[in-house]
Amino acid sequence: MNWFIITSNDCNLQCAYCLNEPHPDLPITPNWDIEELKKFLSNDKNPDIALYGGEPLLEIELIESIMDEINANHFTLQTNGILLHKVKTDYLNRMSSILISIDGNKDVTETNRGKGVFDKIKQNIYNIRGRGFTGDLIARMAVSEVSDIYQDVLFLLNNEELTFDHVHWQLDCQWDYDMTERWNDFPKWVEGYNKGITKLVAYWLDKMRGGEVKGIVPFLGIFRNIINDTKTDLPCEAGLRSFAIRTDGIVTFCPLPPEFEKTIVGDIRKNKSEELRNSVKIENSCLECEVFDLCGGRCLFANLYKLWGEEGFNLVCTTVKHLISEFLS
Repeated sequence: MNWFIITSNDCNLQCAYCLNEPHPDLPITPNWDIEELKKFLSNDKNPDIALYGGEPLLEIELIESIMDEINANHFTLQTNGILLHKVKTDYLNRMSSILISIDGNKDVTETNRGKGVFDKIKQNIYNIRGRGFTGDLIARMAVSEVSDIYQDVLFLLNNEELTFDHVHWQLDCQWDYDMTERWNDFPKWVEGYNKGITKLVAYWLDKMRGGEVKGIVPFLGIFRNIINDTKTDLPCEAGLRSFAIRTDGIVTFCPLPPEFEKTIVGDIRKNKSEELRNSVKIENSCLECEVFDLCGGRCLFANLYKLWGEEGFNLVCTTVKHLISEFLS
């Protein structure tokens, strides 16, 4: 199974999405110890460990202890990239993949994440490549109202200085209770986003016809299922085979919304890891949707809470249906 381990709820940036506001009821750093973590994970014979935050690299010594003490199948790191140069080379090169939060070109990224961030990321990518990191380097985009999905993905995918192997993204939506809190006109933006997806799919398929499969993560899984005539569970496997361990030892099905009660599935001090497999599944109207076998339900958290209401939830679903229809056509 996959385990997101929150090494810190703090962050060294103040991005427009979360404003660096750790939940007041959760400790900034873990109050569990390595032995408790080892005992909990001992029931999982092939764990994958994803180091997560906040900004996980604020606790580099803890990360080193986890990597020293836990026999994991893979270690991955989700980071804003600012402190990558501080990761010791032997630990760096044990990472199977590193996901760096970056939203597009310099202007787009720094509008969201702050001045100087883009150049620091570029500098640190050069640093880790120079120290021998050959694992999967993934650009992890938060797509917001300033984003142009076509231009931003192509920039990250083809920039020779950044050397990303894959690009993945998530829409910055349905994490608050009001669609207008961070969006001036989300429905209108969706229209432009879908047009950008159409252009991006055409580009991707054209490259594939020439023998090159570009690493656009949201495309890969859907297309693979279409050509193999297979179905998908939730692509992120939240609540099925993927879980997050909070700094207080509580286990949730996703690392992003730790404070919501319905996300809680266990406790590392009370449960065995294998007990949590298939804890939560999609059980609502998504099951009747015409694209469910290729979508899998999109987002377990959004399904459970629907913070933007049914209308807002369905609006976001139109973006997934549009993407799938482009491939089916």
